[in-house]
Amino acid sequence: MSVPSPAAADRRAGPTPALQVVALAMLLGLQPVTTDLYLPALPGLRADLHAGMGATQLTLSALMLAFGLSQLLLGPLGDRFGRRPVLLGGLTLYVVAAIGAALAATIEALVACRALQGVGLAASVVVARAMLRDWFEPQEGARMMAKALSGLGVIALASPLIGGVLAAGVGWRWAILATAVSGAATLAVIAWRVPESLARPDPDALRPSGLVANWRTVLSHPTFRAYALLTALAYATLYAFLAGSSFVFIEVLGLRHHSYGALVAGGAALYVTGTLICRRWLRTLSIADTAARGACFTALGALGMGLAAFVLPPSPWALMIPHVGIMLGHGVLQPCGQAGAVGPFPRQAGAAAALSGFAIALAAFAVGAWLSASLDGTVTPLAATMMVLGLCTATCAWTLVRRQGQPSPRPA
Repeated sequence: MSVPSPAAADRRAGPTPALQVVALAMLLGLQPVTTDLYLPALPGLRADLHAGMGATQLTLSALMLAFGLSQLLLGPLGDRFGRRPVLLGGLTLYVVAAIGAALAATIEALVACRALQGVGLAASVVVARAMLRDWFEPQEGARMMAKALSGLGVIALASPLIGGVLAAGVGWRWAILATAVSGAATLAVIAWRVPESLARPDPDALRPSGLVANWRTVLSHPTFRAYALLTALAYATLYAFLAGSSFVFIEVLGLRHHSYGALVAGGAALYVTGTLICRRWLRTLSIADTAARGACFTALGALGMGLAAFVLPPSPWALMIPHVGIMLGHGVLQPCGQAGAVGPFPRQAGAAAALSGFAIALAAFAVGAWLSASLDGTVTPLAATMMVLGLCTATCAWTLVRRQGQPSPRPA
């Protein structure tokens, strides 16, 4: 049975555990919807808008940069005014920006709308992570996050398949419009079914002195630093695949849109499997020990990517077989990392979620910028990048997280 945190116990009424999982899955699931559903559309929009590779990649990089930067404000806003106002405003912006992106006539307009969509996405994700801490203590929060991320994995599984069908059948604009539909459905669930989760807003959260104090408290905590680095490296490894795989598989290796969508969906199914493994391990292991085990999958996948980059002849399977390890590891590491990063901070959950999310987005932006400059018509830049990042992720889990990853609260 789920054990609520003290903050959750202070609330007069709250959602059922099932609704909590559904809400978290939908809020966090907007991230793979915004990226995975969009990926099969990239070659088509590039041709339709007469855009270069760099400009096309910018539609992802700008989204991730806006996603990361805006969290630094949205997290404290949630601590100050509550989670619901930030969620409702952010999801509304997300839907409007997605519609604008679907109607964009130039690559510049598309980049601008995707950046605004990133701000709305940031509200969804950062508030979801803060709500997790409002509702649960760290160990139980990791288990509930694993359940929610299992639902996210199902969304991630369906997204590239839907995106591939839409991009091939009716065009890239409809693939982007589908993200607006998903955002609207999430907005409806939050508006009508999910009450405020923050028991006591922090009146000092937006004051410069209070903001700096909260950030200092979070950043000085070694447990936060360990888990924030873990989640940033793990997501950067995945994001390298998201940012570069559509061009490598479709344009370099010659796969059809439908086949590429099926490959990405297969990766999402492995991610779901990883979250199920995580839930099982968390019954008997600490968050840190679970992450260390999951990193073994990541390390094996990274070594396989090294073979794909430098030894094996180019083929879809040379990339997808090691990607099995990357995705299984990601399914274990993300629930542990996201719950662990906010675990020590019942009073500053929004700030902790924002800083962790900023680190994730900054890492993803850097990887996207690197790949936009290094993709050269071969599989080597993508596979080599995933190899390096995967090994760094595993090293972080085996060292920093094992030493500093017990998320006990720091006294206020």
